[in-house]
Amino acid sequence: MNAELLLMFTLSCDRAYLYAHPERELTGDEQIHYDAALTERARGVPAQYITGHQEFWGMDVIVTPAVLIPRPETEHVIETVVELARVGRAPSPAGPLRIADIGTGSGAIALALAKELPQAEIFAADISAAALEIARANAARHQLESRIQFREADLLAGFEDNSLDFIVSNPPYVGESEEDQVQLEVRKFEPRHAVFAGPTGLEVIACLIPQARAALKPGGWLIMEISGKIEEEVRRMLRDWKEVQIRPDLQSIPRVVQAQK
Repeated sequence: MNAELLLMFTLSCDRAYLYAHPERELTGDEQIHYDAALTERARGVPAQYITGHQEFWGMDVIVTPAVLIPRPETEHVIETVVELARVGRAPSPAGPLRIADIGTGSGAIALALAKELPQAEIFAADISAAALEIARANAARHQLESRIQFREADLLAGFEDNSLDFIVSNPPYVGESEEDQVQLEVRKFEPRHAVFAGPTGLEVIACLIPQARAALKPGGWLIMEISGKIEEEVRRMLRDWKEVQIRPDLQSIPRVVQAQK
C-alpha cells in the first residue's frame, strides 16, 4: 500500500489511473523521484510526510512534520460534536454555536466542524506557530478561511469565561513512560509535543479540564480524544461534570470523552 501510495505521489495520479495503465513505465526523473520516496519510507518517515497529504473526514489535508498526522479514530470526535449540536443537546445560544478546537495542529478537526456545522463560529488554537501556518493553509485550500479564527495560544489562554458552546481537543495523551510502546515512526518523526504530554500522559488534560470549565457556557460540552490507558483517571478528573460518557472507537478502545458543564 505504501509503495502504491508513493507511486501515485510520484506520478501525480490516482489509484484508478495506476490500474488502468499497468504498462506505464517511469521516466528517468520519475524513477529518481520514486526511489527517493522509497528510501525515505524505508528509514521510517511516514508516507504522509513524504507526500505531504492525509485524508480526514473526506478532505485532503496538508501535513508536514510540524503537525500530527490526522488519524481515522479522531473522526469519532467530529461525530460526537455533530451529534450533540444537531440533536439540540447543545446550549440554546442567542447567536451561532461557538466552538474552539484546542491544539488544532493541521486544522483537521476545525475544518471538519466548519464543513459540517456551517452556521457555527469556529476558533482554532495552537501553541505552535508552525502548526498554525499549516492549519491556515488547509483552511484556505478548502475555502474555509473566513469561517475559522486562528489563535496562537497555550490551551484556552485568551478565551473569555462562559463564552464557548463546545471545546474540542485531541490533546497529547501518551505518557513518556509508554514511549517504548509507541510506533517507532510516531516517536521518531511526529512532533513530540503533540504526542507526549509528560510522565503520565495526563499533564495536558489536567490543565485543559479546569480551563474548559471556565470558558464553557453553562450546559456547554467538552469533547476530547483519549486512550484507554487514561480512561479512569480522566473520569476522576471529570467527577464534577455532568453527562460524562466515553465512546469507543471501531476497535472498542475508549477513545472520545464527552462531558457537560
